[in-house]
Amino acid sequence: MGDVAMTAPVIRAFVEQNKNVKITIVSRPFFKPFFDGIDNVNFFAVDVKERHKGFIGLLKLYSDLKQLNIDAVADLHNVLRSKVVRTLFALSGKKVAFTDKGRKEKKQLTSTENKIFKPLKSMFERHVQTFTKLGFAIDLSSPNFPKKAVLSSEILKNFVDNGKISDFLGIKIGIAPFAQYESKVYPKDLMQQVIDKLAADNNNKIFLFGGGNREIEILNQFASTKKNVIVVAGKLNLKQELQLISNLNVMLSMDSGNAHIAAMLGIKVISLWGATHPFAGFSPFNQPIENCLVSDREKYPLLPTSVYGNKKVEGYEDVMRSISVESVVEKIDLK
Repeated sequence: MGDVAMTAPVIRAFVEQNKNVKITIVSRPFFKPFFDGIDNVNFFAVDVKERHKGFIGLLKLYSDLKQLNIDAVADLHNVLRSKVVRTLFALSGKKVAFTDKGRKEKKQLTSTENKIFKPLKSMFERHVQTFTKLGFAIDLSSPNFPKKAVLSSEILKNFVDNGKISDFLGIKIGIAPFAQYESKVYPKDLMQQVIDKLAADNNNKIFLFGGGNREIEILNQFASTKKNVIVVAGKLNLKQELQLISNLNVMLSMDSGNAHIAAMLGIKVISLWGATHPFAGFSPFNQPIENCLVSDREKYPLLPTSVYGNKKVEGYEDVMRSISVESVVEKIDLK
């Protein structure tokens, strides 16, 4: 999800700066709301479960896309499935480019021996380079973001009495305390302290994001007995969640998709990093590096030990405990 969200600011800048070009986003239907409202962008939903499943499905996908009279292909994913489709377009004479994900440099950054610790190109820069190969210029230095969504009564009824917009005032803080891998998740007891300190100010309204029964159970524990802490998970669809996030003042997130979703909407993001590190190029879009709170490399010199958080290193299980509760709250404080 984060990978797709990271393409949205680049696509938005592309169509603003290349107004005579029409873009077709090819992805799973779930991700369509990421691109809603961007001019000159159509969305083609890939049916990975039936029509476009397997190799034969990829041939059908190529055939379907060919009907759209595509002039060039930018492969921003660069995985096996997209490689097959772009190769078929290349063989038909179309101009093709793909995003170099810098896998060699990332391996050097996360190596436990002979580590080369330096910031790598962001994924946003890498995607810009892909379009440059196709002959298009993109400048990300002065980005525009979508306007805050007008929240419908259907959304508001989940969070305020009788859906009154007047009850939705105050500082709105989103917290997304989960990630795909445990090495990227702030310890539960410390996150509870963060939430308790923020909730002590009644002017703060705190919205907890997640998904799945187990995560919802934990979120309910975080929110227990606090009227200004609200569990969003399980109450809204993705489009509605995006509308709510666009109205936040700040989002606290792990190195996860929610950080990139909030950033693509122009929301201030405070991100927490455990086994991973923003130097790998996954820092949220247009956010200052100071908003990325990283684990202590003096205490844990092998950090980062992973690009995505899926590698475990003995003795590094508690690296995120080196990020203090006070530092997190201080970064979020909007007074």
